[in-house]
Amino acid sequence: MTAPVTANGADLLAGAAAEMNAAFADFNAAVFGGDTALDRKTKELLAVAVALTTQCQGCLRGHSQAAVRAGATREELAETVHVAAALRAGGAMFHGASYVMPHSHGPGA
Repeated sequence: MTAPVTANGADLLAGAAAEMNAAFADFNAAVFGGDTALDRKTKELLAVAVALTTQCQGCLRGHSQAAVRAGATREELAETVHVAAALRAGGAMFHGASYVMPHSHGPGA
């Protein structure tokens, strides 16, 4: 489990790389700032799914709350969790079939 982000830690990061921090904040605002081809709720549900696969606790907390504020229901969040789980499991199955099993027996095993 990772340590929670503290205001002090965020301030230290911003101060130590102010220009990069500002660029990231601008990029993040452009991505999530309003409806474009994807509406805000869809963007936030996608962010939850990605955060589940990257296992970013801060991202999960923030984007789950933002998804609810954008109108996501409990059922939509639950389905998002299952979609992310299916993708993680599917990746394991694909890599197992592609990279583990072909090398488990025979020449060079």
